[in-house]
Amino acid sequence: MKLPNLFRFRKQARYQSLLFFLIITLILSFTCAVMMGPVPISPQRVWQVALSQILPGYTADFSPAQVQIIWFIRFPRSLLAILVGAGLSVVGVTMQALVLNPLADPYILGVSSGASVGAVSVILFGVFSSFGIYAVSLGAFVGAVLSSAIVFFLALRQGRISPTRLILAGVAMSYLFSAITSFITLKSGTGEAARRVLFWLLGGLSGTKWSDLTLPLISLVLGLAYLLRRARSLNILLMGEETAITLGIDTDKFRKELFLVTSLLTGVIVAVSGAIGFVGLMIPHIVRLLVGSDHRRVLPISILVGGVFLIWSDILARILIAPEELPVGIITALFGAPFFLWMLQNRGGEK
Repeated sequence: MKLPNLFRFRKQARYQSLLFFLIITLILSFTCAVMMGPVPISPQRVWQVALSQILPGYTADFSPAQVQIIWFIRFPRSLLAILVGAGLSVVGVTMQALVLNPLADPYILGVSSGASVGAVSVILFGVFSSFGIYAVSLGAFVGAVLSSAIVFFLALRQGRISPTRLILAGVAMSYLFSAITSFITLKSGTGEAARRVLFWLLGGLSGTKWSDLTLPLISLVLGLAYLLRRARSLNILLMGEETAITLGIDTDKFRKELFLVTSLLTGVIVAVSGAIGFVGLMIPHIVRLLVGSDHRRVLPISILVGGVFLIWSDILARILIAPEELPVGIITALFGAPFFLWMLQNRGGEK
């Protein structure tokens, strides 16, 4: 075997081993998340109940209360944690390639803040109420697209998108939409409504139902399929604007498509979980340390690492001050803020 082929074989073997390890870790983490709570449940009982719901005719010795706790409360919540963690990680990977900035995350471009305005408008004033359970998701998506469109327009310079102007416009719009959200909340008229919105804005997964999983799952699958198909273009985009154009990438069109994909994912995620920060910042960097910068590997691994991270963040949110519950956004911030400062320090010596 030639030496270059040997290196490629070893690299592929390491990647496959890591993929297998993370899949097992995700399954074990999910099992722990379903087991832990005010009513402790054994891992055997967790999967007995799951099999009884999936396989017709399967029976085991468990009570209706255990079915309710495991299948209708903890299973959907833990699955949503995986979807949200995976979605935020994928958006973070995309954003960092989009703006050519390693400190970018789903919130730096104001997309999350715009989604929050739309979602809060639905929660407090019943906007899009005719769409039923999808009203909040629709409101969040509309807000995310509106914010993206404004940021995109402000970032244009001589017909092209400037990554620097993109970041500055995103930060400005993030503050603006956050102020609008605060104003709407204060004008809602009731303290209970304001408290509910504040808890939602900090991020949380409590009260998740099976019906809440459909839209995030579909959005994540479609978004990931598109991004994996354009993984080579994402790799080229990291080389810089001029190099990407030289290699045949229509950067303006590609960035518009990335804006739309990230807006869709962020809008749907914010609608079901609230504003959970720092996941999209941390996970892409951790993954690149493990597998390099090739998006064909970064995207799949980011999904698994992001899912594991948010599952354990949610576990901590549930047990730290039990029987009460913390917003999961507080937990991610406790990890994310030091990570952000470490990154600033680590990049401080760069010219």
